[in-house]
Amino acid sequence: MNKINYQKILDGIIEENSKNEIVPKLLLHACCAPCSSYCLEYLSNFFEIIIFYYNPNISLKEEYEYRLNEEKRLISLMEFKNSVTIVDGEYNPIDFYSAVKGLENEPEGGKRCEKCFRLRLEASAKMAQELECDYFATTLTISPLKNAQLINTIGELTGQKYGVKWLFSDFKKKEGYKRSIVLSNEYKLYRQNYCGCIFSKRDSNNNTN
Repeated sequence: MNKINYQKILDGIIEENSKNEIVPKLLLHACCAPCSSYCLEYLSNFFEIIIFYYNPNISLKEEYEYRLNEEKRLISLMEFKNSVTIVDGEYNPIDFYSAVKGLENEPEGGKRCEKCFRLRLEASAKMAQELECDYFATTLTISPLKNAQLINTIGELTGQKYGVKWLFSDFKKKEGYKRSIVLSNEYKLYRQNYCGCIFSKRDSNNNTN
């Protein structure tokens, strides 16, 4: 299977949209402020962005709220060419546990993560449809530990289901991940050492012992 250059696809979409006077509206699912930092700096030049913070996988509630507040703080501090606003998703961990039931012992990056991607991207597509966005995307592809091809495949299929265009991405390209580290330091963002769920925290703890 040929490897798809998602950054090249994104460049093409941006170039095509630049021919129009109207700035397209993008719903951007955000997993955390550090991952959002570069994505916002980059995409806000070409889109009006609505951040959708929907992460029922995060445990515990205090961790969820801390990450959400960091996201809001980042948005308040950064300067953007086009508008950036945020919508809070519903925090209901039962949705996550139901989605991954039976996959609790899967390794990080396995089938459990795929279920989690599907859960969050489906909610994002629904919200993008409701808010009449032109596109939706996720910051998840900035992580070197996440499977960008899987995320883009799920995003494209989910977008077709809800009638919203998926914005293909691999934000780790163009030194995106490295830039996110620079921005995280600049804005003194909280950088967690696990993805969010209790299973990733368990695996992170095991790897450090």
